[in-house]
Amino acid sequence: MSGREGALLFQPFPLGRHGRSLPNRIWVPAMVTWRGTEDGFVTPAVREIYLRYAQGGAGMIVLEATGVRDVASGPLLRLSHDRFVPGLRALREEMRAASSALVVPQIIDFLKIARRKPVRTFMEQAVAKGLLDEAVLALTDSAFEQAASSLLTPRQFRDFRYGYRQTIEDLGRDEIRALPGHFAQAARRAQQAGFDGVELHFAHAYTLASFLSVTNGRTDEYGGSFENRLRLPLEVVRAVRESTDAGFIVGCRYLGSEDILGEDGRLGGNTVDDACAIGVALARAGLDFLSISRGGKFDDAKQPPVGEAAYPYTGHSGHTCIPRDKGTPFGVNVPLAAAIRKAVRAAGFTTPVVASGKIVAFEQAEAILREGRADLVGMARALLADPDLPRKWRAGADGAQRTCVFCPFCEEEDQHHRLVTCTLWPKGTRGPRSRLTPEPWRLGPGGRC
Repeated sequence: MSGREGALLFQPFPLGRHGRSLPNRIWVPAMVTWRGTEDGFVTPAVREIYLRYAQGGAGMIVLEATGVRDVASGPLLRLSHDRFVPGLRALREEMRAASSALVVPQIIDFLKIARRKPVRTFMEQAVAKGLLDEAVLALTDSAFEQAASSLLTPRQFRDFRYGYRQTIEDLGRDEIRALPGHFAQAARRAQQAGFDGVELHFAHAYTLASFLSVTNGRTDEYGGSFENRLRLPLEVVRAVRESTDAGFIVGCRYLGSEDILGEDGRLGGNTVDDACAIGVALARAGLDFLSISRGGKFDDAKQPPVGEAAYPYTGHSGHTCIPRDKGTPFGVNVPLAAAIRKAVRAAGFTTPVVASGKIVAFEQAEAILREGRADLVGMARALLADPDLPRKWRAGADGAQRTCVFCPFCEEEDQHHRLVTCTLWPKGTRGPRSRLTPEPWRLGPGGRC
């Protein structure tokens, strides 16, 4: 015994409406791993990483972002058709055999995005579409670049510099009104696959987050006022509830702050005050948990190289989402979760709140719970670096912990759609790109590691 059995971190935690319980309060947030097939099916590599999380002892495992629409999206998992259910069911059964953790997929909708085109290609395609006069083809590429801001509309100029990106302002009402059904059917399939619930992805650069944001520029019933910006997310919550059983857990991940850096040097987007109001509304709608993230927006992303698409974690908001600076304070985003939890409690709701953001040590995680700043502790990169961290903490074997050093390696793998691993993992025989998932940790004789 390590003396930690009485720690709040290792106490069971009730979740949902019908007596479900997490075996402990350690939460694995969704992390895209790029391990699926090109058409969205589970692979042995997907099974490998999630089985390791199950073996490692976390109480909740959130399966990576899983698409709700049946559209090409590369090696991201999908719940957009019944054909994906058998593979996900087999994954869930394998995890269940290894752990009492609850497992929920994070279900997501995202809009179209294209790679940034070479100057000449952009010019020729714009002429073919009638957006530019054919005379511009006489310009050199450098001359066109210098004149582009005056030749193009602001939207066309953005697409020229960053690559085409669809926004919520581009969507027709019929497209918007179809979204709750997509989420509902994905949740129904998640239930069929044996998952304990779903996490609705209302965060970062994706569709539902854009509706929630004060940057929402729509002028119809889905934009403008706070109530209008909430309309679609609440319709999604309602549709998911109606399509699944009463005991099915439904929560969401959303932003405690957007932190979009404007050209004038000021921060824009939703603030923590906006997030508190959103949290109260989502709690009132009956969600079973609120998982708090930060930033990760396209609005201030850096210009991508030609041939690549914009990546929402390259600008200021992206750096607040994935802190890469070793000098960034530990628990940097916990104050956002604490403020939201306080607002939700003041409104009379007991909805659990998940905090995350540079949480790496047992004493740090335990203090967050003891001080009432959150109900559950999420650790993404810390658990990627060491899936066995919960078991090591429980055993008091902190010295055996493989501690994340907040290098950019895993994030760079994600940006380039490569299989995500950790630079701290043992290296494979074929070099750095063949790193293997680390073997499960075992206590040695006498309980020593």
